[in-house]
Amino acid sequence: MTATRAILIACLGAALLAPTQVPAAPPLSGINLAGGEFNASRRPGVYAKDYVYPDARVAKPFIDMGMKIVRVPVLWERLQPVALQPLSDAELHRFDKALEGLRAFDVIIIDIHNYGKWQGRRLDQIDGGERYLADLWRRLAERYKGDRKIAFGLMNEPNGMSPAAWFRVAQPSVIAIRKAGATNLILVPGSKWTGAHSWTTGRGGQSNAASFAGFRDPASNYAVEMHQYLDQDSSGTKMNCLSPDVARQRLEAATAWLRANGHRGFLGEFGVGADEQCLKSLNALLDYLHTNADAWMGWTYWAGGGWWGTNYPMSAQPVKGAARPQSAILARYSGKGATRR
Repeated sequence: MTATRAILIACLGAALLAPTQVPAAPPLSGINLAGGEFNASRRPGVYAKDYVYPDARVAKPFIDMGMKIVRVPVLWERLQPVALQPLSDAELHRFDKALEGLRAFDVIIIDIHNYGKWQGRRLDQIDGGERYLADLWRRLAERYKGDRKIAFGLMNEPNGMSPAAWFRVAQPSVIAIRKAGATNLILVPGSKWTGAHSWTTGRGGQSNAASFAGFRDPASNYAVEMHQYLDQDSSGTKMNCLSPDVARQRLEAATAWLRANGHRGFLGEFGVGADEQCLKSLNALLDYLHTNADAWMGWTYWAGGGWWGTNYPMSAQPVKGAARPQSAILARYSGKGATRR
């Protein structure tokens, strides 16, 4: 076993042996616990009024399901109010307290939830924008490099820039993390909202797949992060879902690309409303991920979190102890007893 393989196993808590040796382990299941990215126009905002971080109480229903991964969205400007300057000690104190309450998960993803922007401006339109992001990740890597539970989600859903432009921004951050001495798992997204359905498509070679051809991680401890919603335009903004067959089809090209290029995929966001069609499509998507576990190392559902209340149809967070309809399907694919139907 190589040293790189050993690092990845230690980080994920699951053996990733070659398919010719043993069948692929089921993907690691998980949840997004939203709140740290709320009210993003208020930068930095007021804690507990504009935004909040999850705690052990909010996480407990998902731990009880057997979930192993939690993705924790946070707004960049809250952690680092001034680009290329030190991180906020006060914010890191709050954030670290939240992470400590999530230690029952095997993997805790720090998700910079900024859509490829700093202070509302696309990084590819800022002179030296790639240095801004690399500086943030260097500082975070120095802080968390001894913690094998922490994974680094480079950026949530970059968009508005070409995949090639985004990867010119992202690659220096990967190098900065490794130069800081951190071997933590890195989740690397694409542009175009990082959609799995469009990963291999684009004019003139301008696809995420084409741009990713030049990607390198000196530690080889990474996964390619994609998102996939099941409404008509894959945006996650509508509560109707297309058929279970479409749910599976939207992942097929990306899955083939992962296999052909020796990458591991991570489905960082997907979510549905609670009607019968959506629940069937959710089951089909999770069944597909588990059937293709050699290509997909894990997934995190969008979303849980203490501030959703009753009005957000995709929420899987219980309300007054009552489970959401999505929870029964999520539980079916979580934990040691995960089964497909």
